[in-house]
Amino acid sequence: MDGAKPPPPAGGKQELEEALLHIVQHHHHQSFRQRQQTERAKKDALRSAVRVSDLLVDTVDGGVQELFVNEKRIEHEARALVTTIARYRKQTDQWLAATNEINSVLKEIGDFENWMKIMDFDCKSINAAIRNIHQS
Repeated sequence: MDGAKPPPPAGGKQELEEALLHIVQHHHHQSFRQRQQTERAKKDALRSAVRVSDLLVDTVDGGVQELFVNEKRIEHEARALVTTIARYRKQTDQWLAATNEINSVLKEIGDFENWMKIMDFDCKSINAAIRNIHQS
Protein backbone atom coordinates (compact mmCIF):
# COMPACT_ATOMS: atom_id res chain seq x y z
CA MET A 1 0.00 0.00 0.00
CA ASP A 2 1.48 3.38 0.53
CA GLY A 3 4.34 2.28 2.90
CA ALA A 4 2.42 2.86 6.12
CA LYS A 5 2.71 0.32 8.82
CA PRO A 6 -0.27 -1.66 9.64
CA PRO A 7 -1.91 -0.76 12.91
CA PRO A 8 -0.68 -2.85 15.79
CA PRO A 9 -2.93 -5.52 17.04
CA ALA A 10 -5.19 -4.65 19.94
CA GLY A 11 -2.92 -6.48 22.40
CA GLY A 12 0.11 -4.49 21.14
CA LYS A 13 -1.47 -1.16 22.09
CA GLN A 14 -1.91 -2.35 25.63
CA GLU A 15 1.72 -3.48 25.78
CA LEU A 16 2.88 -0.14 24.41
CA GLU A 17 0.90 1.76 27.02
CA GLU A 18 2.28 -0.48 29.74
CA ALA A 19 5.82 0.00 28.39
CA LEU A 20 5.33 3.77 28.27
CA LEU A 21 3.81 3.70 31.74
CA HIS A 22 6.74 1.61 32.94
CA ILE A 23 9.20 4.06 31.34
CA VAL A 24 7.43 7.05 32.94
CA GLN A 25 7.36 5.31 36.35
CA HIS A 26 11.02 4.36 35.98
CA HIS A 27 11.83 7.98 35.04
CA HIS A 28 9.87 9.31 38.04
CA HIS A 29 11.56 6.79 40.32
CA GLN A 30 15.03 7.74 39.06
CA SER A 31 14.19 11.45 39.28
CA PHE A 32 12.99 10.94 42.84
CA ARG A 33 16.18 9.04 43.78
CA GLN A 34 18.32 11.69 42.12
CA ARG A 35 16.46 14.45 43.99
CA GLN A 36 17.02 12.57 47.24
CA GLN A 37 20.72 12.16 46.46
CA THR A 38 20.96 15.83 45.53
CA GLU A 39 19.16 16.80 48.74
CA ARG A 40 21.50 14.57 50.81
CA ALA A 41 24.53 16.02 49.03
CA LYS A 42 23.20 19.54 49.67
CA LYS A 43 22.67 18.76 53.37
CA ASP A 44 26.13 17.18 53.60
CA ALA A 45 27.67 20.20 51.90
CA LEU A 46 25.78 22.52 54.24
CA ARG A 47 26.95 20.53 57.31
CA SER A 48 30.52 20.59 55.99
CA ALA A 49 30.32 24.34 55.38
CA VAL A 50 28.96 24.90 58.89
CA ARG A 51 31.74 22.71 60.33
CA VAL A 52 34.40 24.61 58.36
CA SER A 53 32.99 27.96 59.46
CA ASP A 54 32.85 26.74 63.08
CA LEU A 55 36.48 25.61 62.87
CA LEU A 56 37.50 28.94 61.34
CA VAL A 57 35.61 30.88 64.00
CA ASP A 58 37.15 28.71 66.74
CA THR A 59 40.61 29.32 65.29
CA VAL A 60 40.08 33.06 65.05
CA ASP A 61 38.39 33.20 68.47
CA GLY A 62 41.26 31.22 69.99
CA GLY A 63 43.71 33.80 68.65
CA VAL A 64 41.52 36.66 69.81
CA GLN A 65 41.12 35.08 73.23
CA GLU A 66 44.90 34.64 73.50
CA LEU A 67 45.38 38.28 72.48
CA PHE A 68 42.82 39.36 75.07
CA VAL A 69 44.62 37.40 77.81
CA ASN A 70 47.97 38.87 76.71
CA GLU A 71 46.48 42.38 76.68
CA LYS A 72 45.17 41.95 80.23
CA ARG A 73 48.56 40.63 81.38
CA ILE A 74 50.36 43.57 79.73
CA GLU A 75 47.93 46.05 81.34
CA HIS A 76 48.54 44.43 84.74
CA GLU A 77 52.32 44.59 84.25
CA ALA A 78 52.07 48.22 83.07
CA ARG A 79 50.15 49.15 86.24
CA ALA A 80 52.79 47.37 88.33
CA LEU A 81 55.52 49.28 86.48
CA VAL A 82 53.74 52.59 87.07
CA THR A 83 53.56 51.78 90.79
CA THR A 84 57.26 50.81 90.87
CA ILE A 85 58.23 53.97 88.99
CA ALA A 86 56.25 56.11 91.45
CA ARG A 87 58.01 54.39 94.37
CA TYR A 88 61.43 54.91 92.73
CA ARG A 89 60.57 58.56 91.98
CA LYS A 90 59.69 59.12 95.65
CA GLN A 91 62.91 57.40 96.74
CA THR A 92 64.93 59.45 94.24
CA ASP A 93 63.33 62.66 95.53
CA GLN A 94 64.29 61.64 99.08
CA TRP A 95 67.88 60.94 97.98
CA LEU A 96 68.00 64.29 96.16
CA ALA A 97 66.78 66.11 99.26
CA ALA A 98 69.37 64.28 101.42
CA THR A 99 72.11 65.10 98.89
CA ASN A 100 71.10 68.77 98.88
CA GLU A 101 71.22 68.80 102.68
CA ILE A 102 74.70 67.21 102.65
CA ASN A 103 75.87 69.77 100.09
CA SER A 104 74.49 72.54 102.27
CA VAL A 105 76.24 71.16 105.35
CA LEU A 106 79.50 70.76 103.44
CA LYS A 107 79.21 74.33 102.22
CA GLU A 108 78.65 75.50 105.77
CA ILE A 109 81.67 73.46 106.93
CA GLY A 110 83.72 75.02 104.13
CA ASP A 111 82.50 78.48 105.15
CA PHE A 112 83.33 77.72 108.79
CA GLU A 113 86.79 76.43 107.83
CA ASN A 114 87.43 79.56 105.79
CA TRP A 115 86.25 81.73 108.72
CA MET A 116 88.59 79.78 111.04
CA LYS A 117 91.56 80.41 108.71
CA ILE A 118 90.73 84.10 108.58
CA MET A 119 90.40 84.19 112.39
CA ASP A 120 93.71 82.29 112.76
CA PHE A 121 95.40 84.73 110.42
CA ASP A 122 93.87 87.72 112.27
CA CYS A 123 94.92 86.26 115.65
CA LYS A 124 98.48 85.70 114.44
CA SER A 125 98.56 89.22 113.02
CA ILE A 126 97.32 90.65 116.34
CA ASN A 127 99.76 88.45 118.28
CA ALA A 128 102.63 89.61 116.08
CA ALA A 129 101.59 93.23 116.49
CA ILE A 130 101.41 92.86 120.29
CA ARG A 131 104.88 91.26 120.38
CA ASN A 132 106.29 94.00 118.28
CA ILE A 133 104.79 96.58 120.58
CA HIS A 134 105.99 94.73 123.67
CA GLN A 135 109.54 94.38 122.36
CA SER A 136 109.85 97.95 121.33
